Amino acid sequence: MYFYIDESGQTGMELFDDNQPFLYYGVLSSEYDLDELLLSHVKKLRENLGVERLHAAELGNGRLVTIVDDLVELKDTYNLSFDFYRLTKKDHAALCFFDQVFDQGNNPAVPWNAYWTPLRYVLVSKVSYLFDEDLLKKAWKARIAIKKAFAEKELIEVCQELLKRVHWLPDERSIEIITDALNWAIINPSEIHYHATTKESKLQISPNLIGFQSVMHGIATRLENSKSEAKKVVVDRQSEFNKAQEWISDLYRNTKNLEEPMGFGPGMPMMDLRHMPSVPIECTPGTDSSGLEIVDIYIWLFKRHMEEKPLASKLYPLIHGQENGMFNEVSLQALMERWEKWFRELPEPTPEQIEKGKQLLNMDEERRKKYVKSAT
Repeated sequence: MYFYIDESGQTGMELFDDNQPFLYYGVLSSEYDLDELLLSHVKKLRENLGVERLHAAELGNGRLVTIVDDLVELKDTYNLSFDFYRLTKKDHAALCFFDQVFDQGNNPAVPWNAYWTPLRYVLVSKVSYLFDEDLLKKAWKARIAIKKAFAEKELIEVCQELLKRVHWLPDERSIEIITDALNWAIINPSEIHYHATTKESKLQISPNLIGFQSVMHGIATRLENSKSEAKKVVVDRQSEFNKAQEWISDLYRNTKNLEEPMGFGPGMPMMDLRHMPSVPIECTPGTDSSGLEIVDIYIWLFKRHMEEKPLASKLYPLIHGQENGMFNEVSLQALMERWEKWFRELPEPTPEQIEKGKQLLNMDEERRKKYVKSAT
């Protein structure tokens, strides 16, 4: 299979631009090499529109309507499938804070089950509730700082402010866990490893790379379901994040044959790398790839549809014709919706399970309490 990947809403490490609250990735896939087979079609469409490149934001509703029949025909002829991914940038800042400060491997004051089981999603929602935008900006600025002293100073101040707000929560256990974890981080900021050590490591925690990981796992799912191999994975070339994208795709490719599905704890999602593409990604200018020109149009359409912006009714056949497409969202709301259903469907535990759970909880509390100290 052949895959063509583009993005929209890219603001780099700036997560708080109200004009671009989301980062989008789109993936067009086909069993055919679209760069080769679509070139003559794309050239004809360019000529008809009088443009050098099919760029949806410039064409707008009016001119896209004039080529929609051609686009639908291409979709049907070449069996095009479109997968769409969205990341909420402000939520990314909150999730980065949680994953670093409440990682039980970094912070021993966090209960084991509060991070390594689905209970982490309950805790992340409560920690995130304590943030306002100003405090979130401060936490993110520290997270991407390369200067260790600055990052730790800012981290301490963020944790201190969160401690003042923890009483906003309604349940005593959440207050206890969050208070203990924040106090430990304030006393031991170097153990949290909160700063980015290099420019490269900074890019590895960018929303672009987190979104791209979702893209790679989506491609692996398509390859698994179709029992096929990737012939080509084309990514739109841009200067800032291609190296990080190459890094994560090479990591997945080089470990796919070494790893069984990796578990992170009871009930947690598995990481399965076995169906990752065996070919390296190709970072290609959008002007040199017919597949990238077409995926740009799909992203524009789906983005406007999701954001409820004006979209010509004649363009909807391209959206409604993608019933087999996948959608994935990285946001606090998406996490809560996904895991609320999981918790709701849990069976009632047996008396034996309850007793065993109490024993395990008591054992971990004995361990955890050794690290609980007040920072005041």
